[in-house]
Amino acid sequence: MKQKFDIIESTCVPLPLENVDTDQIIPARFLKATTREESFFGENLFRDWRYDKQGNPVADFVLNKPEFCETPSEGVRQILLAGKNFGSGSSREHAAWAIAGYGFRVVVSSFFADIHRNNELNNFVLPVVVSEDFLAELFATVEADPDAKVRVDVPAQTICNLRTGRSEHFELNAYKKYCLMNALDDIDWLLEQKKSIEEYESRNA
Repeated sequence: MKQKFDIIESTCVPLPLENVDTDQIIPARFLKATTREESFFGENLFRDWRYDKQGNPVADFVLNKPEFCETPSEGVRQILLAGKNFGSGSSREHAAWAIAGYGFRVVVSSFFADIHRNNELNNFVLPVVVSEDFLAELFATVEADPDAKVRVDVPAQTICNLRTGRSEHFELNAYKKYCLMNALDDIDWLLEQKKSIEEYESRNA
């Protein structure tokens, strides 16, 4: 979903597993889907961890735990805390669709697979790279208190653990930052440049 990014303050869902690949994020069988509906892919995020073979929720998977479900006041938790090397494996964009479709706007990890990181950015999910030490602190904070909040300040490019006050700066490509802050995909951005493009073509005809 196209939403403008500014300051996101939210509780988190912790997934302290390393090397989570795109097939675990969204199994390959869902690549055959003919729909692009966000809700469809969101409902099947982490499908094989989230549900058993009979389609019943797996009680001890984090998205099924009551303390990490959506709340009446906030709705879906908007920040996913993920272990190192998140999004490895195939380049399927469906993985980013599933993350966005569930309602996550930010994924925090100490390392992302490059293609998946770009897929998230292209689908209005912000991948925030932090130090391993800071990530460990975030996991510990959320484990101690599932209602602890994190603030992601996109204009300032900072992430803050509101419980401890510790913050870190994160890198974000200037072009993607502009697109996120203005809810623009690549086509929207090109259309925004239409007048400049036409003027250039006129001068160089």
